[in-house]
Amino acid sequence: MAGAVFFSSNDALSRKEPQLVLKLIVCDVLTREVCYCIARSSHTVAPVFLPKGEHNEPDRLRARIQDIIDNAHTEDQAYDAVVLGYGLCGNAITGLQARDVPVVVPRAHDCTTLFLGSKAAFCEHFGACPSQTWASVGYSERGETVIADESTRDYLSGGVDYQTLVEQYGEENAQYVAEALRASHTPDELFLIDVPETRVESVLEAIRVAAAASNLPVKKIPGSLRLIELLLSGEWPEADFLVVPPAHRIKAVYDMDQVITAEPAEE
Repeated sequence: MAGAVFFSSNDALSRKEPQLVLKLIVCDVLTREVCYCIARSSHTVAPVFLPKGEHNEPDRLRARIQDIIDNAHTEDQAYDAVVLGYGLCGNAITGLQARDVPVVVPRAHDCTTLFLGSKAAFCEHFGACPSQTWASVGYSERGETVIADESTRDYLSGGVDYQTLVEQYGEENAQYVAEALRASHTPDELFLIDVPETRVESVLEAIRVAAAASNLPVKKIPGSLRLIELLLSGEWPEADFLVVPPAHRIKAVYDMDQVITAEPAEE
């Protein structure tokens, strides 16, 4: 694939038919999609699922993910990379450090991009209102909430302050970004992200019932496994993924394209 980046810590890629060993850390809202793709991957994938809603406590989620990264080398299996099934997710991944092997992260703001399959689809459906009310089979069947209403989320939590935005974008632009990120809204419809491979009619009916109870018409939008398949393929195009080298950490960019970058970790 053009633009793909490959990494290996044990020369797996030098073999005639390279098979990578990947440590996957992922939110359990993507369980169906991830398991579907693991079953079809040519690589060995060791998944760790973390509970839905952990991004509401970004410092705690960051610590949990970092602990898994830090201890990956203590397992019997040697890994070629640690791959994350997370986006920025309330800035929970900001500051995560790669240790002995690369850490691979989708350039995504949250799991909606992973359900949709691309940044372009996220911008198309959520660009005008990142806090749009939505649902999917994977999200809605777990935890206590059927509908994801992010209208009260503070997108500047988790270590990002207004001054950081001023330094990066200037005063006028920072004000606009802060207002947009913190904006609440009154939902007038529910976006149902429909991934054909993991469609479950009983869960879809529960979503319809929840939407009706909130007087929300349902707008079905197409989901895609593309990003998850790429994440588990070992092919990580730079436009879609950040590959964090060892001794580097993730830094948020706060745009709709690059989203995240890597910088040397402090000693």
